[in-house]
Amino acid sequence: MAKIRRISVKSKRRPTIPGTSPGSLQPGEDALSSKIYVYSYDRVQLFKHECVNHVDLKKLLNRFPHFRHWVQIKGLNDLELLHAFRDELQISALVLEDIVNTHQRPKLEEYPRYCFATSRMLSLNKELQLENKQLSFILTKNVLYTFQDEYSDFFDPVRKRLEEANSQIRNGGPSYMMYTLMDMVLDNYFGLIGRFSDELDMLEERLYRRPDKTITYDAQQIKRAFVMMRRAAWPERDKLNDMLRSSSELITADTKVYLRDAYDHAIQIIDLVESSKEISSGLIDMYLSFNSNRMNEIVKVLTIISAIFIPLTFIAGVYGMNFARQDPETGKVFPYSMPELYHEDGYIYTLAAMLLIALLQILWFWKKGWLK
Repeated sequence: MAKIRRISVKSKRRPTIPGTSPGSLQPGEDALSSKIYVYSYDRVQLFKHECVNHVDLKKLLNRFPHFRHWVQIKGLNDLELLHAFRDELQISALVLEDIVNTHQRPKLEEYPRYCFATSRMLSLNKELQLENKQLSFILTKNVLYTFQDEYSDFFDPVRKRLEEANSQIRNGGPSYMMYTLMDMVLDNYFGLIGRFSDELDMLEERLYRRPDKTITYDAQQIKRAFVMMRRAAWPERDKLNDMLRSSSELITADTKVYLRDAYDHAIQIIDLVESSKEISSGLIDMYLSFNSNRMNEIVKVLTIISAIFIPLTFIAGVYGMNFARQDPETGKVFPYSMPELYHEDGYIYTLAAMLLIALLQILWFWKKGWLK
């Protein structure tokens, strides 16, 4: 695993045009064309298909009426497909708007014929940017629809489990598949927290060995990443709690047993994020404290040097005054005008006195413990 040198946060949020009527679909300029992947399964069989459009999808679902299906839609630029969902499944236009506008917080909404939910997928890309993407769910009796605005995901382990005949994921139904994907999202949070925690440990080691200002930059970026995870984990916990308390027949009692485990994971993630965020803030405060102490040490050394030279400067200033020993006009001698200036060893005595004063000051500072 490569060491994270610099972390940045990448989050798509398309601005909403003021005055737009509720339920209008406005894919962004960078929205990708839709790709439809279908996994049809029962206890012993699994079929994988890729559909071209909603007509092809409808034919495929009708061909396997007794199977359960996971329909994965990647890319949200196909308005015709979304309108087909609205007409055939009687999905609210507000739900489709939340699917297209991928800045929704995790939530659960119950309707008579389906349930709608969203989650936040957090992951590191190749540039070590923390990406915050939306995963939307529409749960019906036999079909689970998922919507993403990009082609990549981290659900390969779920697909591998789906390939195992007579496995729990095959027997659990669409609601269990929905739980499995949500749990996968939460498991990815644990991986990110572990990686960022390792970075914090390395930052702390750098702080003790050789502190520099890049530590504050790195710690602040990690703190920002934890803030993003916190903003995603709190509503994720609330959503799972709503699913546990849901009276919808689409979320089965067997699935709720596993949802309790996912709910515990969400609480654990929140605790880890909060503690790690405090550690990152503590590293910044510790660096500033080290910097302040170092500055105090420098000021103390400069103060000691200044204190040593103050009496020496006074002596040099006194003997630098230009008072004449003798009046140049009358020749009168002034007995109190620095007679020691004309002593044959006056220069040596003055230097010796200055050196003695400096040594006495240094000795006194050392006894006080100021030179440690």
